[in-house]
Amino acid sequence: MKKSVVFVLCALLLVTSLFAQGTQEKTKGNYKVYLITMDQMDQHWVNVDKGAQKAAAELGGIDYKWLAPDIKDDAKQIECINNAVAGGADAIMLAANGPTAVTATLKEAANAGVKIIYVDSAANFPAVQTLATDNTAAGTTAGKELIKALEAKGVTSGKIGVISVNSATASTVARENGFKKAFEGSKFTLLETQYCDGDAARSKDMSANFITQGVVGLFGANEGSTVGIGNAIAEAGKSVIGVGFDKSDMILNLIKNGYLLCTMAQNPDVMGYEGMKTTIKALKGEPISSEYYDTGVSVLTKNSL
Repeated sequence: MKKSVVFVLCALLLVTSLFAQGTQEKTKGNYKVYLITMDQMDQHWVNVDKGAQKAAAELGGIDYKWLAPDIKDDAKQIECINNAVAGGADAIMLAANGPTAVTATLKEAANAGVKIIYVDSAANFPAVQTLATDNTAAGTTAGKELIKALEAKGVTSGKIGVISVNSATASTVARENGFKKAFEGSKFTLLETQYCDGDAARSKDMSANFITQGVVGLFGANEGSTVGIGNAIAEAGKSVIGVGFDKSDMILNLIKNGYLLCTMAQNPDVMGYEGMKTTIKALKGEPISSEYYDTGVSVLTKNSL
């Protein structure tokens, strides 16, 4: 009788120990987190990934993966989200291509218990938090920098060309709108925006077309667009002032060589780093400070490099 009682007690202790161990391990981490970006082309996304990797390493116990289409494509991004869910994702950090294309897929993911966190660009679907640049304000800053440089040359009117990604991506649309806001009440004329999907070669061709139309200034709304306008200005050899967005070696070289005035440098590493911290807090049921986290922007010029 005593032996059976001892056996039962031992069994209960073993079960309790295993349960406690499992709970402790889950508290430590053992979460599957996926970063899904618009594409793999831009250094911007590489830096988001680096930030996420750093936070995951510091927090420990996180199974982290970066998924991205080779090119910007809604169907391919949807496929990435589905693959993450099928792979057992606890959370997805997402830079959405546009506001609506992925919403149905995100709803399915959320119904499966997956937490959604936006980095850089949000979709029209509720998420734990959005970590991004205040793109409208940064776009306005870019416009003001261009106006200031033009006026310093004695140019107070003329045509301005804008190269952006597309008419749907929330982040670049906000930058474009903010940029245009800076020109309200001025004598400058903003030409119709040309969308080149962030492709540097196409952006260069469209910028060259703007230059033949006699523009005095050009604005690029993301990395590829900015590289494109800088290369077009370099090739044309004309006195056109270019301002842009994002930070890469190519953009910095264009600024150093005088083909771009400045770029609005985001903090993609902060998006990834703080995004991962938010993700794990959400998975642990800890409170999140706010729905929006402004990751900031800096104006990089030749003098500041």
